[in-house]
Amino acid sequence: MIMTLFELAQRLVGEIQERPGSADHPFIVWCHESTTMGAAADEVPWCSSFVNRLAWLLRLPRSKSAAARSWLTVGTPVIDLHDARAAYDIVVLQRGTSETQGHVGVFMGIMPMASSVPLIQVIGGNQSNGVTVEHYPVTRLLGIRRLRD
Repeated sequence: MIMTLFELAQRLVGEIQERPGSADHPFIVWCHESTTMGAAADEVPWCSSFVNRLAWLLRLPRSKSAAARSWLTVGTPVIDLHDARAAYDIVVLQRGTSETQGHVGVFMGIMPMASSVPLIQVIGGNQSNGVTVEHYPVTRLLGIRRLRD
């Protein structure tokens, strides 16, 4: 049986949290080592490093970059959000107002909102300083990428 990106990420929810002060969580440092940036402190943004390490473990294509937007060229594009699949897809999101900043995580699903913008449910690293499930407005979506068919 092949584990999916979603299943692996789900196992880490609540298990990995940044450490205060000068201590760094070894898993987060290990994630950074899967990128061209190399070992770095757990205070350095690590969402892309987290996805790179999961992809490496599962032998999936990866960006090898610590930049979240680097994932916009990896795998196969999924054009319609409603075609996104939780087991296989990642989402790249806008962060702040910068044209270079972003966030990347494992797609979980879409949460419709009655009076507002739908939310994308994401498992990711560097969300509330750990591996968590968070919700982001669909208006922040930059791209969806399928890493395995």
